[in-house]
Amino acid sequence: MKKAFLLAAILFISVVSTACINNFAVQELNNKAKDFMDKGDYISAIERLKSSVDLDGSVFETRYNLAVAYTKAEDYANAIQAYNDAIKLNPDFPDAYYSLAVCEENLAKDIISGDIVVNDDDTLKKPDENEDDDTVSELEERKLSENSLKMLTSLLGNAISDYRIYLDKSGTPDDKSYVEDKIKELEMLLAKHTVR
Repeated sequence: MKKAFLLAAILFISVVSTACINNFAVQELNNKAKDFMDKGDYISAIERLKSSVDLDGSVFETRYNLAVAYTKAEDYANAIQAYNDAIKLNPDFPDAYYSLAVCEENLAKDIISGDIVVNDDDTLKKPDENEDDDTVSELEERKLSENSLKMLTSLLGNAISDYRIYLDKSGTPDDKSYVEDKIKELEMLLAKHTVR
């Protein structure tokens, strides 16, 4: 009986010690990431935050900060995934929905402008260097592929929904009329690009 108790106590101590070490390492990585963010080095911040998530993926702040770093780096596709992961951990944080909607809107507008291309397998890429030399009339004539239109309508619909969730969860935010105008703008854009 004493051996079983001693073994259980040793196991508990090692679990607690490991948790403390992981918490310290997560905090240290998050602090380094914040320093990189403050300096505008978003790629280094992303790497630290990804390491922090690898150590403990259950920390909302780490997931949210990773999403913010992706947003600052204008990597909207990864930001969207990171915001969704953060929202799973804390669905009652209104700013996560607002930030998610902004990224969905920005990615949709990048697809419309041709700054991002949707491949046949639904992966995203920046256009080749030689494709950037299009004139304005060629850009206006460019048709979006069926995959691009599907992703575009999904992103716009999600952005509208996430802006509404933000308003619902925020109560009466200071930017309520701005967000309501943003929703109307996106609804018009969605109607223009809806797949028929």
